[in-house]
Amino acid sequence: MKVLVIGAGNMGLTYAEAMSKSKQLKKRNVMILDNSPEKILSLKKISHFDVFENLEDCLPQADLIFVAVKPYHSDDLFAKMRPLINKGQIVISIMAGVTIQTMQESLGIEKVVRAMPNLPAQVGKGVTSFIPSKQVSRIELLTVEDLLDTTGKSIQVSSENYIDASTGISGSGPAYVFYFMQSMMEAALKMGFSANDSKVLVSQTFDGAVELFNQSDLSPTSWMNKVASKGGTTRAALDSMEDNNVNELIKEAAYAAFDRAVELGK
Repeated sequence: MKVLVIGAGNMGLTYAEAMSKSKQLKKRNVMILDNSPEKILSLKKISHFDVFENLEDCLPQADLIFVAVKPYHSDDLFAKMRPLINKGQIVISIMAGVTIQTMQESLGIEKVVRAMPNLPAQVGKGVTSFIPSKQVSRIELLTVEDLLDTTGKSIQVSSENYIDASTGISGSGPAYVFYFMQSMMEAALKMGFSANDSKVLVSQTFDGAVELFNQSDLSPTSWMNKVASKGGTTRAALDSMEDNNVNELIKEAAYAAFDRAVELGK
């Protein structure tokens, strides 16, 4: 089995690196294509996959094709891919907003998987939601899922609406976490901590809280109640957030990302 990754940006390169080290694929069975001369030069210094700059040289060889370009480049790319692709190949898209139907019609193929990863895939902690077209067989889908899992975990969803929804939660979600971390670090600096100490205080707090959550069946609300006591410091902070409607604002932000993902698909 040979896999082609089209686009060597952050996510494309992350998948290429992870898959090239996986048990499912032998070395040299991962190909990557990019149109930037500078990127091509740097990629050729990496020894564990083959690098291409022309679709004609790699697309016909591939069994699975990961498309990892910006959505606004998809029309031009699909036009170039269509004469070279065959109906036995499977296309896995990690582009926001590009629907299965659009890919099938643009490429003239039936086997398509639409997926939405997130940035922590770069450190093997990603989560990818995905949905296949009905023409992808169960065995083929297991192979695709194994490859998606090389960057963390994956979940199969029942409709494309959930792909757009997961964009608002997991796809864009790391930025929400970083936003919160930045605010806490700024507060720590204002309180007099050094930049390094502020980073340690905040990052270790997030890491520890997530680990506690993952190792138990308790809800976030239950954990908040464990930390907060009546009339205490934590309760003062939580009351301030409630008074300022932070809960609703976070949900509105997630829906804003969701709505934008839907718009991109139109």
